[in-house]
Amino acid sequence: MNIVLIGFMASGKTVVGKILAAKLNMKYIDVDETIEKNTGQAITDIFKKHGESVFRDMETKAIKCVALLDHFVIAVGGGAVMRAENVQELRSNGKLVYLSASPEAILRRIGDAKSRPLLAKEPDKLKKIKEMLAHREPIYKECDFRVDTTMLKIEQVADKIVEWHNHRVRKM
Repeated sequence: MNIVLIGFMASGKTVVGKILAAKLNMKYIDVDETIEKNTGQAITDIFKKHGESVFRDMETKAIKCVALLDHFVIAVGGGAVMRAENVQELRSNGKLVYLSASPEAILRRIGDAKSRPLLAKEPDKLKKIKEMLAHREPIYKECDFRVDTTMLKIEQVADKIVEWHNHRVRKM
C-alpha cells in the first residue's frame, strides 16, 4: 500500500514526502521528477513547448506506472487529481493524503512563480491561486486524510501523517 500526497502547488508534497518516506521506512517517488527524468525536460519547458494537455497526458502515463509500485510515498502534481482516471489509479494501491495551505501561504512559498507554469504569467497570482483552489477543492476533499500545512513545520506535517498511518495500520 502506498501513501499518495496530493494538494496544490507549494503545499509541501515534495519536502514532506521525502521525510515521510524516511520516517515510515518506505521509498519515495515524485511524479513530476519522474516525468522530467524520462523526458529530459523540465516541467516548465514541457508546458512552454507542448502545452498543458500534453503534460497532463505524460502525467497520466507516469501515474499508471507509479500506481503499480508498493510501499512508496508518492507525490503528484497539484492538478493530477483533476483527471478521474489518475485518482482511480492512485487509489488502486494507495491512500490519498491532502496537504492543504492557505492561498496566502502558497503565494509566499512560490515567490516569483517563474517555475510554476500555471502562474508565471498571471498579473494577480493570489486571485488565480484562489480560483484554482476553488476549482480543485472538491476533488482534494475526497482524500483519506488531510493536513493543513499553513502554520506547520515540515516535520510536524510528516509526524501527523505518520500518526494517522500507524493508527490506520493498527486497525487493519
